[in-house]
Amino acid sequence: VQLQASGGGLVQAGGSLRLSCAASGGSFSRYVMGWFRQAPGQEREFVAAIGLSGRPYYADSVKGRFTISRDNAKRTVYLQLNSLKPEDTAVYYCAAAFGPNIPMSGNSYNYWGQGTLVTVSS
Repeated sequence: VQLQASGGGLVQAGGSLRLSCAASGGSFSRYVMGWFRQAPGQEREFVAAIGLSGRPYYADSVKGRFTISRDNAKRTVYLQLNSLKPEDTAVYYCAAAFGPNIPMSGNSYNYWGQGTLVTVSS
């Protein structure tokens, strides 16, 4: 499975972005899809994941602000980022894991995209 993330950019605090991650190869509908992020000098952290049935899971830090969704027909997972804060600045990575369990550890994901940079200015 190859993953291609896009949609990052520069936005002011309070603004919104939508990240996309397009998958090629493999059986997309059989993968749990996740988003992680890594800020400069910090560890990679879990942001959100979506299961095979579409059930979402979120880190507490983004709950209520970010929304993960998937379109199996388009083989794409999305992350809608609303009410952005400067501390959301990071490179955002999408990842795929064999289902059905929903891992929140990056070590449990099998495939990774290249990352897309989100910068939130204050």
